[in-house]
Amino acid sequence: MGWGDMDPPNGSVGGRSDTCFGAFNTSDGRTDTRNSIASPWFSTAFGLIGLCSNLFALCVLLSSSRKLSSQARSSFLVFLCGLVVTDFMGLLVTASVIIPYHFIKFAWTEVDPGCHLCNFLGFSMVFFGQCPLLLGATMAGERFFGINHPFSRSTSISKRRAWSIVGLVWGFSCLLGLLPVLGLGRYTLQYPGSWCFLTLLPTTGDAIFCLLFALLGIFSVLLSFIFNTVSVVTLCRVYHDRESVQRRRDSEVEMMVQLVGIMIIATICWMPLLIFIVQTVLQQLPASGQIQMLPTETQKMLLIYIRMVTWNQILDPWVYILFRRAVLQRVYPSLRPRPSVLSLYPVLNPSLRRKLTSN
Repeated sequence: MGWGDMDPPNGSVGGRSDTCFGAFNTSDGRTDTRNSIASPWFSTAFGLIGLCSNLFALCVLLSSSRKLSSQARSSFLVFLCGLVVTDFMGLLVTASVIIPYHFIKFAWTEVDPGCHLCNFLGFSMVFFGQCPLLLGATMAGERFFGINHPFSRSTSISKRRAWSIVGLVWGFSCLLGLLPVLGLGRYTLQYPGSWCFLTLLPTTGDAIFCLLFALLGIFSVLLSFIFNTVSVVTLCRVYHDRESVQRRRDSEVEMMVQLVGIMIIATICWMPLLIFIVQTVLQQLPASGQIQMLPTETQKMLLIYIRMVTWNQILDPWVYILFRRAVLQRVYPSLRPRPSVLSLYPVLNPSLRRKLTSN
C-alpha cells in the first residue's frame, strides 16, 4: 500500500464532496505536483523490490517449516508466513491499480464515476494496513505466554489453530475495511490523485471511522511493545542467571529478535501516520460541517506518512531473512543450540517434562 507518488488525475473534481472525488482540488497546484512527483519507473522498481523481498521470504519460510520438529517454532512460522503473505498481497493489489494509472493517466471521474475502484483501493489500504499491526500484536502475545507461562498449556499452538488465528485477523480487518461501504465513513481520492484512503474530514461518520482505524492501530503497536518488553526481560534474566546460563534455548531468542525487529519497523513506519490521523480529526471536530475539503498541507503530510508506511511492507520480510539463526550464527559463532526455556524449571515431573519438551 501507499503508492501515492503519481500525477493528479485529469480534470478538476474539487468541490464534489458528495462523491469520492471531493477531498481535494486537483486543479490547485497541478504544475507543482507534477514537478514534485518521482519518476514512474522509480515507483515500479520500488514495488518490484517489495514484491520480490516478500516472495523470497515466503520461500525461505516454507523451506524452514518443513525442517522443524518444534511445534512452538512451527506455529510462530505460521504467523510469520501470514504476515509475509499479507505484505505481498498488499503490495500486489495496490500496485495493480496504481502502477497502470501512473502510465496510462486515465481520468478517475470517467473510469470510475461510481467510485467502485476508489472504494476497492481504499478498502485494500485499510485491510492490508491493519492486518500487519494486528498480526504483530498476536505474535507478541503468543510468545509472551509461551515464554512467561510455559506451563499454562500442555502443548503449543498447533499449525491448524495458528492458521485459524491468522484467518480471524484477516476476517476482522476485512470487516473494518468494509465499514465505509456499509455506511460508516468514506473512501475518497487523495492528493495527488492516484490513491484512495479514509477521509480526514470532521463529519460524524468519517471522524468515527478515522479514529477507529487509528486507535486500533496504536493499541496494537502498544500491546506488541508491552508483550515483547516483558518477554525480552524474561529471556535476559535467563541469560544472566548463573545456574541456567547453560540451559537457555536460542530458538526463543531468535523468535524474540525477529519480533522486536518487526515491532520497531511497525512503530517507525506506522505511528506517525496513526498519530497524525488522530490529531487531524480531533483538531477539526469543532468545525464539523464547515470543512468540506482537506487543507493542502494536510494532504501533503498525509502523502508523506503513507510513503513511510509503504516501507513497512518492504522491510518486514528482511527481518526474517536477516535475523534467522543460520545468519546470526555466522555473525556470532558462539550462538549454538541449547535446551529450552523450560529448563528454568528443573524440578518437574519427568512425564510432564517429556510432554512439554516433545514439541
